[in-house]
Amino acid sequence: MRETIRPFLAALSVASLAVSMTALSSGGAVAQASKQQQMAPAAKQPAQAAPAPQDQQLPPIKQIALTDQQIDNALAAGKEMDPITAKLSPDAKPDPKVLAQLEGIAKKHGFANSDAYNNVVDNISLVLGGFDPKTKKYVGPEAVLKAQIAEVQADKKMSAQDKKEALADLNEALKSPPPAVENKGNIDLVAKNYDKLMEEFGGSDEN
Repeated sequence: MRETIRPFLAALSVASLAVSMTALSSGGAVAQASKQQQMAPAAKQPAQAAPAPQDQQLPPIKQIALTDQQIDNALAAGKEMDPITAKLSPDAKPDPKVLAQLEGIAKKHGFANSDAYNNVVDNISLVLGGFDPKTKKYVGPEAVLKAQIAEVQADKKMSAQDKKEALADLNEALKSPPPAVENKGNIDLVAKNYDKLMEEFGGSDEN
């Protein structure tokens, strides 16, 4: 079942940009912590209104044309952030010291700040979500989601409840697919580095 659920989560995470930096990216802790900071009591942030309860998504991704250097830097930064972010609890209040540490790693690897790092990872994840993991060719996120739906439907090892929940999530994601990739050159760059990027940002694990 793990082999089915893993690509299902990857597809769903890219379909929902709010989840992509939390579930897939090792650098997601930076975005997640920032989002949690925004949702903290307004007493410490008088200039920022509290988000509405239904506001579950981060702002739309700022699409950029990726470069080889940015991809290399993101991979290097992600690997260095992994041991730190692996210890973070999703529900824990962000520790300023940890945030500063992650910010320092981002800058060390050529990013202006953690937001710049997160934006590069968002753009990478947006493209990764459109790759067929079997052929390693770009087919678009909608095609990936439909393939995942068919895979879950055909899986005889999943429990009925797991299958029901997975199909519900996938069909919901299919209603609001991620935006089209504006910079087509990003597809070629990600394809060239597909295996390394999936290992770091695709949520793949062998256990």
